[in-house]
Amino acid sequence: MKQFKHLNVRSVEEASEALGSGNAAMIAGGTDLLGVLKDNILETYPEAVVNLKSIPGLDRIREENGNLRIGSLARLADIAESELVSKKYTALAQAAKAVATPNIRNMATIGGNLAQFNRCWYFRKSENRFDCIRKGGRECFAETGDNRYHSIFGGLRIGASACKTECPAATDIPDYLEQMRGGDPGKAAQTIMKANPMPMITSRICAHPCQLGCNRCQSDESVNISAIERAVGDFIMEHRDEYYRPPAKGTAKKAAIVGAGPAGLSAAYFLRRAGLGVTVFDKKEEAGGMLMYAIPPYRLPRDIVRGFVSALRKMGVEFQVNKEIGKDILPEKLECEYDCVLYATGAWKRPIVGITGEELTVFGLDFLMDVKNWMKGKIGSEVLVAGGGNVAMDVAVTARRLGAGKVTLVCLESREEMPASPEEIERAEDEGIAIMPGWGLSRVLEAGGEIKGMELKRCVSVRDEEGKFNPQYDESQTMEMKAENILMAVGQAVDLSYFGENIGLQLTRRGLIDVSDDTKMTSKEGVFASGDVTTGPDKAIGAVVGGRKAAEGILRHLKISDPKAAEAPGESCLIRFDPEGVRKTEALKLGALDGDKRSLDLEDSISPKMDEAKREAARCRNCGCYCAFPSDIATSLSALGADIVTNRRTLSIDSLYGSSLSGSTVLEPGEIITEVAIPAPEDGSHSAFLKMAWRKSIDFPVVNCAVSTGSKARVCIGAVAPKPYRAINAEALITGKEISEKNAEEAGLIAVEGAIPFEAARYKAQLAKVLVKRALLAAGKQIAIELAIETEAK
Repeated sequence: MKQFKHLNVRSVEEASEALGSGNAAMIAGGTDLLGVLKDNILETYPEAVVNLKSIPGLDRIREENGNLRIGSLARLADIAESELVSKKYTALAQAAKAVATPNIRNMATIGGNLAQFNRCWYFRKSENRFDCIRKGGRECFAETGDNRYHSIFGGLRIGASACKTECPAATDIPDYLEQMRGGDPGKAAQTIMKANPMPMITSRICAHPCQLGCNRCQSDESVNISAIERAVGDFIMEHRDEYYRPPAKGTAKKAAIVGAGPAGLSAAYFLRRAGLGVTVFDKKEEAGGMLMYAIPPYRLPRDIVRGFVSALRKMGVEFQVNKEIGKDILPEKLECEYDCVLYATGAWKRPIVGITGEELTVFGLDFLMDVKNWMKGKIGSEVLVAGGGNVAMDVAVTARRLGAGKVTLVCLESREEMPASPEEIERAEDEGIAIMPGWGLSRVLEAGGEIKGMELKRCVSVRDEEGKFNPQYDESQTMEMKAENILMAVGQAVDLSYFGENIGLQLTRRGLIDVSDDTKMTSKEGVFASGDVTTGPDKAIGAVVGGRKAAEGILRHLKISDPKAAEAPGESCLIRFDPEGVRKTEALKLGALDGDKRSLDLEDSISPKMDEAKREAARCRNCGCYCAFPSDIATSLSALGADIVTNRRTLSIDSLYGSSLSGSTVLEPGEIITEVAIPAPEDGSHSAFLKMAWRKSIDFPVVNCAVSTGSKARVCIGAVAPKPYRAINAEALITGKEISEKNAEEAGLIAVEGAIPFEAARYKAQLAKVLVKRALLAAGKQIAIELAIETEAK
């Protein structure tokens, strides 16, 4: 082992302080921690080990008010040999006696056994060779590796999954995919809308970095999350009256939003949901911003945007269009009339690149907004598009569909660095557009004010060592490209001129509105900003997130709570996957219009049907920890309905285990188990514990089971999930009934009905079924013996 400080403490308070003040571990019996330290399996090696065994008074076993109370330092050997425990709490005595060997039982404590690390061989591999999800890694190796001893009832979510981490909105993707697998698109819709109120839009235009984060990418194809989101988004639109209801109770507060793009619309939804009066101002004829005017209908049909805006109107959001801030209404007037004002005016201004002849080129955004005029045949036969993002792809494809014979797209980035999403690049290439990565603009070639083409220069790097945009060129390597029109899609700029000469708000070095990252409030009290005016040109989903955060900041500022805000996580529940679905390696592909039927106005892709989306959701592995928690003691205590007392709280044994890194419990830093409290069994109730291991001693269980009978019957199976597994259906079957061969066997059958074992672990379901039956019969046998004794006595 590596060197560490060994601290003998004399009180729980002293131990808690030592554990909470730094990188320290606690030792109770030492049989688990010493092996952990010897094999160096932890991500961070403890600097100190706090010895709890030096605390007096924590090794008691006594009955108090009819209940059994066991100190956390009580040795398993003493528990196994206790006449009191053996007589009234039989399952616990049997479990204590089943743990390992006499030597280990003489050292091991009940608290240490409950708080032990899991026994997964990936987690336990010496020298920390597997960066598993319990150690902050991305995946559970049991999902794709040897899993014969792992969970058969699902896993535990450990932190945020890889896909959720990559999602800019932090949408709970695994949660709604599980709901889709369960055939509940309504619940999936509610989950998505906690983070994103417009999935019918984002599913069509988002680059979906979540799919790049999907762990399936390492073996085959990622889950097509965007297709599933699209199916749910379309479902929401079909039932929009249900998902965009006016708030049940309003407030007297009101907010003004300037800008009806994705940031403004997102904020409007969350503010109105919380009961505020919301008015959205926009200078365009229709609300939607870039969603309505800049993204071509073949990617995002206008009717979808209009449908979303209409849904917000029915919620009670007021829209004042054709109202230009700074002209039709002044910022200071809004700030006086409303409790809060949010500026979300986007980035519509053309940036200056600084090349000769730039004034002859066309701004890509203007081109997309003025497509109808370009339909009159002025696109030309040869078009050059500058830019490597999704807007550039939209410009290029639109030009091609307008009739340009040849469209060439040039960008600074290499093919791998292009910011456009892979599907948009593929769409452009399918249209016959030539993509030339790694080239910058030098000067416009012209004659008499008429464009002839563009001189390009080789770009050797786009960003400097710090990752900042700082393109470098090889001026000696140039080439000329012929073109009749040059469409510039190399970015957009923010226009804050509507504030006049005195903006009155603090700006960043880039000339953007400076806001708090947390609340989106500007330097002026009650004035907020979000979207591109604070970040520069960003993806639509980034604006949606900015709008949501601004709404949260406004509500916090006004001291208003949102009754429908995401609830705090409760007790850790087991997550599930589809054993058959995860075997499918190929992802769902969206249907698409044939090439000869594609146009500017018809959507290219076709939404999946709900059953197709459900099947694709079944491919999700639902990444989490699928270890099998091995404690014999925990299983028996669950069957006995025990409570765990710590120095901070009391919680049920079933709530002790959850989704924490490294450790198996939900104990917080500095929190220590001090006592186990077990309620007295009711008259006529009996308990029993059985365990199957490859060897009778030393081994951890392959499966174990503990039961208690009577009117509060319990059936708990261990080593089959990351926490003791309560077989609720089996409990309902035997509650209040005399145990028989028939109902014991039936209880075993229904106890494993919800099992979803890995292929190599299917045998554990059979073992669990048999152990439930035998444990119930063992408990029933105790009743029969007691009845026989009573009869003989009479």
